[in-house]
Amino acid sequence: MFQIRWLWENMKGTRRNYIIALMLSVACNGLYITAPYFQSRIIDEFISNKNAAENLKAHRDVFLWLIAGMIGFTLLRTIMQYACNMYYEVASQGMIYKVRTHLFRKIENQDMAFYDRYRTGDLMTRLTGDLDMVRHMVSWVIKGCVESVALFTASMIYFFTIDWRTALCILSVTPFIFVITRMLSRRAGPAYRKVREASSQLNTAAQENISGNRVVKAFAREDYEIKKFRERDEEYRSRNINAAFVWLRYQPMIEIAAGGLTVVLLMCGGYFMIKSHLTMGQYVAISGLLWAVSNPMRNMGNYVNDFHRFMASAGKIIEIYYEAPKIVDRADAADTKDKLKGEIEFRNVSYSIGGKKILDDISFHITPGEQVVIMGATGSGKTSLINLIPRFCDCDSGEVLVDGINVRMHKLRKLRKNVSIATQDVLLYSDTIDSNIAFGDSELEEKYVKRCAEISAASEFIDKLPQGYDTIVGERGVGLSGGQKQRISLARALAVRPAVLILDDTTSAVDMETENTIREGLENRLDFPCTKIMIAQRISTSRNADKIIILENGRIADIGTHEELISREGYYKQIYELQSGMNAESEVMG
Repeated sequence: MFQIRWLWENMKGTRRNYIIALMLSVACNGLYITAPYFQSRIIDEFISNKNAAENLKAHRDVFLWLIAGMIGFTLLRTIMQYACNMYYEVASQGMIYKVRTHLFRKIENQDMAFYDRYRTGDLMTRLTGDLDMVRHMVSWVIKGCVESVALFTASMIYFFTIDWRTALCILSVTPFIFVITRMLSRRAGPAYRKVREASSQLNTAAQENISGNRVVKAFAREDYEIKKFRERDEEYRSRNINAAFVWLRYQPMIEIAAGGLTVVLLMCGGYFMIKSHLTMGQYVAISGLLWAVSNPMRNMGNYVNDFHRFMASAGKIIEIYYEAPKIVDRADAADTKDKLKGEIEFRNVSYSIGGKKILDDISFHITPGEQVVIMGATGSGKTSLINLIPRFCDCDSGEVLVDGINVRMHKLRKLRKNVSIATQDVLLYSDTIDSNIAFGDSELEEKYVKRCAEISAASEFIDKLPQGYDTIVGERGVGLSGGQKQRISLARALAVRPAVLILDDTTSAVDMETENTIREGLENRLDFPCTKIMIAQRISTSRNADKIIILENGRIADIGTHEELISREGYYKQIYELQSGMNAESEVMG
């Protein structure tokens, strides 16, 4: 079974502990027969025997040794069980730590397309609930199965040494248990896979609503979202009930069969005592150890249940565990320590998503240090174009070159360390403003953090905060305005001194005065050479650009400077006239 093999592979490093734990489990459960053995000797020689009093006087030392043996083996079993549990815990926690770390590394290194396929709530379920089920399998289910088999086997061997007739009568009940367990197993698997899917959908609904609570409140959709969550919750509850009914349908049959052992022992054991095949002590020993046969039978259904839970969870984990990103370093990729110069070139680049062409035959060249603005209507392919530079995705045909080398031939880490991006949709971490700005370089000096904040016009509001740069921002920057978050994002992008700075409509939420301050800082105050590529819709941003690229339906409609583009008909001139007219109108109204 693949899931079990996968489990064993991931126990590398903790296998020794786990094997010791399994051996201790077998030994501990084998020792359960010692107490009934000593008990039967005491009863037959010192209680039920017609010469019990004389035996006690003549063989008091034997009696004391039997008592000491019961106590000693019980104490030994307790100590071994404690050690066994510790070994199981160390092995299972070590294995889960290894798997969780590997999974998180896998998720972190995936392509952008991966996050389009998998929902955040589903990934969280795999990293938490599914992994807990795997640990439960290692530390409890397998342990329980081994203990049950060891206990059942040791008990049956002991029964056969006492009287084979009685042992066969007890053993005759077990086939019914295994038939019922097999029927349960065939129906439990599909039921628990449905539970797992419902759990993932529930977690996704909760995560999306918690992270998007502002949108929900803005549109007064609380009741709608509560109703939608209730539907997911109802589905999860229904799946759990259906899975529970599968177990409850067979559990009474298992209980009846296990309980039938007592009836078998009363009838057969009593008859064999009458026939003198069993002594009183032997009957008491078998009766006292009957639970060691019935409990494994009872537990078998629980283990089957948990096993199918594990199979459903492990299947989801393995799906991510072996997921390989398509965008990876080539074996022959260039690996230099020199900082990139910032030269960008697109040669006949085409790119599509799901069969739909986003970019079509794009070609342009940007020299190091140039300031380039990309403009175009929504959906023209602007963001897709800039995503090709740091290889967030790869083009279908053509070449994207950085410093004259195809981006596929650059080491990803080196490429992305030299290409810094500030987006319109800003993600800030629940940390200080200082830590958010220095995210790309945790060793950054505080002085330079403040300089980056000044260039991005963020220092003016940061200095007014009670704790300044030590102010803790809420999750995703809650508590800051859109413009403030964009300025911190820009400061974060500048802090790593990139060779290529990409701004994806980064100043869309700031006022014109602040935008002018930011533009002046980017043009005159940077202390490192940098090629700047900006997606923008404001003419004020593009006016001083060295080059303006106009995209239309995934193709380059025009390229030129501000003066060149306003001198000919096209998208740029329309935007210029529209924004100039709006400005003129506002001045007249003012």
